[in-house]
Amino acid sequence: MKIKYLKQLLAISSFLVVAGFIVTPASAQQKNDPKFNKMIQDSFRAEGIAGLDRIDQDATQKFCSDPQFANSKKGEAMREKIQKMNMDSIKQPSDGKYIGDWKNGERIAQSGRGATWSDKADTPIGGGCYNCHQIDSKEISYGNIGPSLTGYGKLRGYSKEVITYTWNRINNSKAYNACSNMPRFAHFKLLNEQQIQDVMALLLDPESPVNK
Repeated sequence: MKIKYLKQLLAISSFLVVAGFIVTPASAQQKNDPKFNKMIQDSFRAEGIAGLDRIDQDATQKFCSDPQFANSKKGEAMREKIQKMNMDSIKQPSDGKYIGDWKNGERIAQSGRGATWSDKADTPIGGGCYNCHQIDSKEISYGNIGPSLTGYGKLRGYSKEVITYTWNRINNSKAYNACSNMPRFAHFKLLNEQQIQDVMALLLDPESPVNK
């Protein structure tokens, strides 16, 4: 995809949900704009496991594509609805276990592999957690878009409330912040249940280096 087309797409793709939500004049115009539709068709193509369905925005994405509305007084009620919708989509672990293997969790956190057009459908997807967070204090390469997670369990404790909150946050961060920068790992099937359990262990197992 050409960079200039991507910039154009990001600049004009601020439309909200039509059914049951609020429709802005810009969204209606974009929906019926043949130039916009042609640009979409010309700028993207399906390749491997990366299908064109990836450019279809869901209700959460549409809401957050208009930050002026999302952060306004008028947007507050819609924000609450978006967060509730995402919270309701979260499934708790099927086996009742929240904590897996922290060593596997570290590998998942380090890996940003998977879900690209060149990957196979069964390629394990990484969490790429270090792209945004400091986690193990011994790791020198990490991002700072998100908060530091060093000492996560040690600082917050290991109560049921902390465990459930952490599980929900990894599954679908939009349940707490509609326009969070954090990916919805379970919603988009980026991480499976076992992988999330292992990342949970990295953060909450007392034996994890995160909590030493």
